[in-house]
Amino acid sequence: MIIFGLAVILVLVLVLPFSFHAVEKNLELFLFTMGLAAAVIGGVMSLDLLGDALVHPLPITAAVLVMGLVFKWTRGLIARAVTWLLGHIPMHLFVFLAILALGLLSSVITVIIASLILVEVVALLKLDRKAEVRIVILACFALGMGAALTPIGEPLSTLAVAKLAGEPHHAGFWFLMKLLGPWVIPGTVAFAALSLVFHERAARPGESGLDEAPEETRQDESYRDVFIRAFKVFLFVMALVFLGEGFKPLVDAYVLKLPAPALFWLNSVSAVLDNATLTAAEVSPQMSAGQIRDILLGLLIAGGMLIPGNIPNIIAASKLKIGSKEWAVFALPVGSAAMVLYFALLLVFPH
Repeated sequence: MIIFGLAVILVLVLVLPFSFHAVEKNLELFLFTMGLAAAVIGGVMSLDLLGDALVHPLPITAAVLVMGLVFKWTRGLIARAVTWLLGHIPMHLFVFLAILALGLLSSVITVIIASLILVEVVALLKLDRKAEVRIVILACFALGMGAALTPIGEPLSTLAVAKLAGEPHHAGFWFLMKLLGPWVIPGTVAFAALSLVFHERAARPGESGLDEAPEETRQDESYRDVFIRAFKVFLFVMALVFLGEGFKPLVDAYVLKLPAPALFWLNSVSAVLDNATLTAAEVSPQMSAGQIRDILLGLLIAGGMLIPGNIPNIIAASKLKIGSKEWAVFALPVGSAAMVLYFALLLVFPH
């Protein structure tokens, strides 16, 4: 009966945000409700779990808040710096360096702030729309991968470290860097380098590229916006802690039995479902390091293939008005090729 109840919650968590705009718009509250239900049904609700749920979101929430304030105060400076650089170095080199820098820094400044800076940068490029869409997609792949290297980079990494903090992995701040760094850093470089291949011409006179939505153009965020965003991150990670603990019986019964390669391909569903939510549903301290690595790599790569799969996709597509079909036409082939390449490498280097 417990397994059935948890299975129903899992289906609701995976289907409703993708199916109903109202649920997607209030995702944090929805996941918080589902997390509480999963913890109660799974029989794990306790004061200790409540304490963990209040403590684990604090580092990433603080990082989002602090970096959000820094971005608010320096947004104009960033725009002037980008404009100056575009006038002094070749466009293709600037794009490569910008994607690489944001990808590697996203684990420090958080993927949310890195995504906001990406939007600011792309709006200043003045390339043709097709080129800018490709640049945004490649950058989002890079950001999504790079942010996983520390627990303050994105909710996926926050939750993974929280779930693996005890026996036998004793995950600390640098756990994911050691586990994923040799795989994620070259991938981040590769996605940045692809921008050199797919770089195209500047926009012709009268031809529009990407720009922020009219109501957001050159409009500074208020302090209220900054604090609300940080609170939403806190609530989101708190919800994922409840979900992760609640789903333990389901994970123990089914997911732990799957070999690492199967887990890698299973997570191709991260293309349409938020990868942090899937991390909550799948990762267990009883897994081997190889299983954890393959799960997370599958989530990180597939997460860039469609807009709902990852936070930077959602932010960039929303602010720059990139459509789902427009995203998929380029991102699906690139992401699929990356999945195949990584799978082959994981077979060659299984540990």
